[in-house]
Amino acid sequence: LSWAPRPGLPPDTSAALLASGPDGEMLWLDVTHRPGQAPWVRLMGRYLLPPCKQRWHTCAAFLPQEGLLVCGDRRGSLLLFPCSSSSGWAAESASIVNGGTDPVVEACSNELEPSCLLHKGALPLESPLSVLFGLHGKTGVTSVTIHRGCIYSTGRDGVYRQLRLRDQQLEVLQKHRPCKGLQWIEELHFTSDGDLLVLGFHGDNFVVWSSRTSENVHCIPCGGGHRSWSYCSSPLAEVFAFIKSGDVMLYHREAEPCEQQVLLASLHGREITCVRRLGAVQVPGRATFNVFVTGSEDTTACVLVLSENSRAAVPLARLSDHISSVRTLAFAMGPGDEGFGDEGLSALLFSAGGRAQIECYRLLCTGDAASDSAVACQVIHVASHRLDKHWEQKKNRHKLVKMDPETRYMSLSVVPGTSSKQLPTPWKFLAAACSDGSVRIFGLLEAAQKLVLVAESFHHQRCVLKVEAFLHTWAGGERHLLCSAATDGSIAFWDITGPIMDATDALHQAEGEMQPLGECCCPAALLLPLTKVSVAVLTEPVHPALVAPLVTVMAHSCGVNSLHIRETPEGRHLVASGSDDGSIHVCLLEVALGRGEAVAGTCLQVLERVSRPCAHAAHVTGIRVLRPDLLLSASVDQRLTLWNRCPGELVPLSTTFFHVPDLAELDCWEVAEAGGELRYYCVLCGQGLEMLCGTASSKPPPQEAPQ
Repeated sequence: LSWAPRPGLPPDTSAALLASGPDGEMLWLDVTHRPGQAPWVRLMGRYLLPPCKQRWHTCAAFLPQEGLLVCGDRRGSLLLFPCSSSSGWAAESASIVNGGTDPVVEACSNELEPSCLLHKGALPLESPLSVLFGLHGKTGVTSVTIHRGCIYSTGRDGVYRQLRLRDQQLEVLQKHRPCKGLQWIEELHFTSDGDLLVLGFHGDNFVVWSSRTSENVHCIPCGGGHRSWSYCSSPLAEVFAFIKSGDVMLYHREAEPCEQQVLLASLHGREITCVRRLGAVQVPGRATFNVFVTGSEDTTACVLVLSENSRAAVPLARLSDHISSVRTLAFAMGPGDEGFGDEGLSALLFSAGGRAQIECYRLLCTGDAASDSAVACQVIHVASHRLDKHWEQKKNRHKLVKMDPETRYMSLSVVPGTSSKQLPTPWKFLAAACSDGSVRIFGLLEAAQKLVLVAESFHHQRCVLKVEAFLHTWAGGERHLLCSAATDGSIAFWDITGPIMDATDALHQAEGEMQPLGECCCPAALLLPLTKVSVAVLTEPVHPALVAPLVTVMAHSCGVNSLHIRETPEGRHLVASGSDDGSIHVCLLEVALGRGEAVAGTCLQVLERVSRPCAHAAHVTGIRVLRPDLLLSASVDQRLTLWNRCPGELVPLSTTFFHVPDLAELDCWEVAEAGGELRYYCVLCGQGLEMLCGTASSKPPPQEAPQ
C-alpha cells in the first residue's frame, strides 16, 4: 500500500491509495473523507506491473498535465501508466472543493469497502507505457517526486535521478550522488528557498543532507533504515519520529538562528584540476554571463556562471557521475535545442579522469532573468565508458593481461570536422591521453547513447600527458591530425584520418550498431581501426594499421604539461608546449600531401622550432597561442607571461602575477570590442578560480601589462 496526493484536490480531505495484489495487479483507489463522515472510496484504475520476483510497487506520483501515473517497484524499475479517468479530474476537483458529492462515490461510501472492488473487471487492466527496468538496482525505488515539470526518483543504490517525459516515454537526464556512504536514500524535499534536502540512512543514522551546502544538516541515531519513520520540517521546528525496539521515538528540534556566515562559498571540496569556457549567454536587461565548467579532485564537475560586474561564481549544476577525480574536460559545440532560444548555448561535454572513466553530457544553457543566477542550465547524461566494464564482457579474459585499474585519462580533445552528413545519426570522435601509455580514440553516437573505443596505440611506452586534435583542410579535402605529448618530453603527430574513415564506414554498414574494440594487451600494440563485427565475435581488422606517428619532436627534457595548436592564415599549424622544466617550445608545421589521390599519404614538415629554456621558475601548466606572433603562458610560479614570437626567439612582453596557487590549467578566449580592438580573457584554476582580461595591439609596447 502507498499513498499519493491527488493533483488539484485538497490534501487534507482526499488522496489516492495504490494497492498491489496478486499477479502484479495494482489498483488505484480514491479516498475522500470529511469530519464526522465515513471515508468514501472509489476505484479509478487497474494496472499491470511487469513480471519480476518481487512484483509490487513501492511509491507513486501523478503527472496532472499529462494525465499519467509514475510509480516505482520493488525491482528498482520506474513505470509510466496512463490515467484513464484523468479527464474527469477537473470536474471532480471542483465538486469536492465546493462541497459537492459524486454519485458514484456516495454509492460506495454507503457500503463496505470491498463492494467497490466487486465490479473492478469493468475497468481495463492498463499496461505500462514506458518501463525503465532496474533503474535503481535490485533494492527498489523508495520515492518518486514531481518538481517543476521534472521527475525525481530515489533508491537504495545511493543515487537519485532526474528524469523528464518525452513523447510519453521516461528519459533519464542525469543522476546525482549526494555524499559518500549515503547508500540508502528515502526521499527528496524541495525547500522554499531553493535548497534540496536528501533524506536517507547512513549506517545506523538518519541523515538530512543539503545539496546547497554539501553537508549534513541533521544526523540522528535511530538504528538504520529498516523501520517506520516520518520527517517534517517547518521554519519554526523540525520533527523526526521513528519506531525502535517497539517504542515510538520522537526527535524535535526548534529552529535556531544561524551564527555561521559563509563569506565565500566554495565551488569544490578539493583543488580544481581543469576548466573550460562554454560560451557567453546574453540576458535581456542584464550583463553578459560567461558559462564555465570545472572539474575537481572531489570527483565532481561543476557548471557555473561568472559575471564581470558581480565578480561572483554561481554554480548552475553539479555532475557527480565520476567515481574518481575529474582530470580533463572537452567540448563539442552544436546547434541550440528546440526548447532554447537563439541566445542559448548547446554543447556536448566530455569529462574524464581516474579509473579510466569518461562521461558525456548534453548541456543546454539559456538566459533566465527570473533566477538569481540569470542563466538556466539543463544537463542530459548522454553516455559513459569505462575500460574495466568492457573487460568483464570479454571472452577468454583469463588468458589476457587485465588493463591497469589505476589508468587515468590525462587529457581529452574532440576531433574537429567529423560530423558526417551522409550518416543517419551524428557521429563524433574523441581522442584521449592515458596514463598507461596509450592514445585512444573513441566514437560517440549520441542518438544511441553509445561511446565506443575505436582505436588505440601504445607508441609512447610511458604516460601520455596531453593530446590535441586538429584539422587540416585544403581545396581537395581534409585530413584529421592528432598531437600527443608524453612524460619524456616528446611530441608525436599522427594522421588519424584512416581509422576515423574506417569506423565511419563500419557504422554506416552496420546501420548504427558498433562494438567496442578489444583492449590490446601487448605494450607494443599499434593503432588498429575498428571493423564491422558480429554480436559476439571480433574479427581481424581489414585495414592496415597505423605503424608509427608521422613526426616525433623531442621538445623538452621532461613531461609536457601544456599543449596548444593554432592554424596560421597561411594554412600552417603553430604548436606551443610547456614543460615541467619551465621551458616553452614552439614549432611551425606544414602539412604536405602525397601526389595523386587525397588518401595517398600525409607528410609533416617542421619549418621552424623555437625554444625558451627557463621561461618560468616552475612547471608550465598552461599555454595558449593567441595570435601567430603572440603567446600566453602560465606556471605554478603564479606568473602569467605574454610572449612575442619573433624569428628564432620568444621575447617576453609583460608579466602579471595571479592569485591561484598550484595552477592546474588555463583557458583563453577573445572578445571583439566596439572599436574593433580585441580583448583577451583567460581563466585559471588550481587552488581556486580566477579570471583576467587584457589587451594587446598589433605592436604592443615592451612594458605594457594586462589588467
